[in-house]
Amino acid sequence: MAIDGKVIVITGASSGIGSATAQRLSAEGAHVVVGARRADRLEALAAEIEASGGSCAWRQTDVTNRDSVEALVQLARDSFGPVDVLVNNAGLMPQAPLDQLLVDEWERMLDVNVKGVLYGIAAVLPEMRERGSGHIVNLGSVAGHKVFPGAAVYCGTKFAVRAITEGLRQEAGPDIRVTLVSPGVIATEITQTISHPETRKLIDERYSIALPPTTVADAIAYAIAQPAEVDVNDIILRPTAQEH
Repeated sequence: MAIDGKVIVITGASSGIGSATAQRLSAEGAHVVVGARRADRLEALAAEIEASGGSCAWRQTDVTNRDSVEALVQLARDSFGPVDVLVNNAGLMPQAPLDQLLVDEWERMLDVNVKGVLYGIAAVLPEMRERGSGHIVNLGSVAGHKVFPGAAVYCGTKFAVRAITEGLRQEAGPDIRVTLVSPGVIATEITQTISHPETRKLIDERYSIALPPTTVADAIAYAIAQPAEVDVNDIILRPTAQEH
């Protein structure tokens, strides 16, 4: 079950963890297929990977639209063959206290963080079932294990991802591997989605100890590279300086 030759679809790949994961896996010989909203970023990422001798296809993708996610997976099939691994990475983190009533942000988080994961699963699970092999990696968060003030809705979405991932693992049986990767503070653009000024200031201070996205990419690569009989179900990684 080495990474070389695998067809791997990655959502939210225009920056941060998604981009780092695409680069890491392509360096191991995977055929990566990347999706995100920012087409210019994807095009630049694909060019960089191919210039390094890797293999990459890309498509502008909105994970809140099921047809868009299905089209990304179909691109993978058309370009390289059946999908071996899906990395459900797309996510938003616009935190604020509940009494700020940022209902539009709540709905957007639910659409991206929860429904986006479900749409990804729906796009690949039938063919994995039929083929009798596959691997689904969902990006969670330490916020899916502990609730933080000012982050109730975000934590709720990540608790949901954790529950969905565990349910999928139990249903998948011996043929499909399922992994939840739950990072702590990682230096990505996700904090830029925080519109509440006081919360943004607190998060920026907390993120002074953030790890680079490559640390999460390494964890994802580790889970994928294990032998077929090894199912790495949960990975939690934090900076050593992070208390919670």
